[in-house]
Amino acid sequence: MGFTTVDYVIVIAYLIGVAILGVVSGGKQTSTRDYFLGRKDIPWWAVCFAIVATETSTLTFISIPGLAYATNLNFLQVTFGYLLGRIVISAILLPAYAKGELTTAYQLLGQRFGPSMRNITSVTFMFTRVLADGVRLFATAIPLAILLKGWHTFTDVSNEHVYIVSIIVLAVITLIYTYIGGVRAVIWTDVVQMFIYLGGAVGAFIVILNGLPSGGLNIPAAKLATFNLGFDLSLGDYFRAPYTLFASLVGGAFLSMASHGTDQIIVQRLLTVRTLAGSRRALIGSGLMVIVQFALFLLVGLLLYVFYNGTSLTNLGLMKADEIFPKFIIESMPSGLSGIIIAGLLAAAMSTLSGSVNSLSAATINDIYKPYFGKLSSDSRDLFLSRMASILWCSLLVSVAIFFITNTSTALVELALSIASVTYGALLGTFLLGVLFNHVRQRDAIAGFIAGIIVMVIIFTQTKIAWTWFTPIGTGTTLIVGNISTLFTKEKS
Repeated sequence: MGFTTVDYVIVIAYLIGVAILGVVSGGKQTSTRDYFLGRKDIPWWAVCFAIVATETSTLTFISIPGLAYATNLNFLQVTFGYLLGRIVISAILLPAYAKGELTTAYQLLGQRFGPSMRNITSVTFMFTRVLADGVRLFATAIPLAILLKGWHTFTDVSNEHVYIVSIIVLAVITLIYTYIGGVRAVIWTDVVQMFIYLGGAVGAFIVILNGLPSGGLNIPAAKLATFNLGFDLSLGDYFRAPYTLFASLVGGAFLSMASHGTDQIIVQRLLTVRTLAGSRRALIGSGLMVIVQFALFLLVGLLLYVFYNGTSLTNLGLMKADEIFPKFIIESMPSGLSGIIIAGLLAAAMSTLSGSVNSLSAATINDIYKPYFGKLSSDSRDLFLSRMASILWCSLLVSVAIFFITNTSTALVELALSIASVTYGALLGTFLLGVLFNHVRQRDAIAGFIAGIIVMVIIFTQTKIAWTWFTPIGTGTTLIVGNISTLFTKEKS
């Protein structure tokens, strides 16, 4: 047991191998269409797997077991809402994306409303993605940081500095193949890594199960609670509880509609599929896979609770619940297997980071640079600037991740979802205004979008309403204000 030299060799070799895989699978890039859309010939099943890896690789592996260790199985309710949201998006927004030659989600709003709406939503995406994925990058660095702490070179180095080194190492390796291979490299590395880390999770589940104390699988009933109706709560407590059944289904559905229907990191993957039917298969299929995956990692967390006899995090020498699973992998997994699991986790998480970097670059070039500064620019220059934008965004993500090292005690999965939910509601509401309400014009949509953001900032900073309500409230505010605005902005006939 414990992390051995063999495990360290596996991790190092695997990280190098993933970088090589990304470079080779990306092929030669000659234009921004190649770099951001992969020539629109990616199989739907590959995109399905890539979506699963992108949205869950880091936080699922690290934070979800920690969440179950600290609480119960209530989070699983949210994943049922995730599937419902994907079904709605497949029916409403995907057909609109399929009609035009789009590179970013926000070009759709530009076509429907005008350039101002495209710019506002694209910049909002950039801001939200940098914050939320800065948290994800921090989460990615946790297992590597724990490894480095056990290395004699870092014995006297502070925890904060170990995390900084871990973040920079992962970011640099990720940037190499993202810079060279573009979205094709991102998607195909996602495909491989999803199977690696999911297989590793199953292996860890079996090892934990076989290593339980002599008392066997004795999980307290409270830890097994999955559905929470919340009928015993007061009205105020009901809206402060994140995982009641209704809040989970509605919040999960709206969050999934926003993240998979308006967020460039997912929409960009869907745009790489040649047909609308293929995009729908990829999206809905990913929803089914996510339910299974979240269930697996929640169960891992419960087994860890039994394995460690419910010992507090402080007594285990941990700063956060997010460290509980990496601790077990490094200290208690058989030699070789722990190295494979950690390597798969790191590589999968790097693919998530690469997707973020590529999508941020796509939004920067296609929504901001080309419309205003690059109308006559050549393909080669656009491709060069796209890669420069990738370097810039990767640097910003590193900076945000370092900031969160000492500035949060919240479970990372909840923190990332909370940050995204503040703006997701306004984004989703704006897209729905454009697709469902033909009488709404750009100034009405902008009014609704701004109102949605303002309301969510107030709720986020001044109330204790649970994050699962954020996206529904933001969406509803945007839709209502956008439609009311049309009553005051009608042009005189």
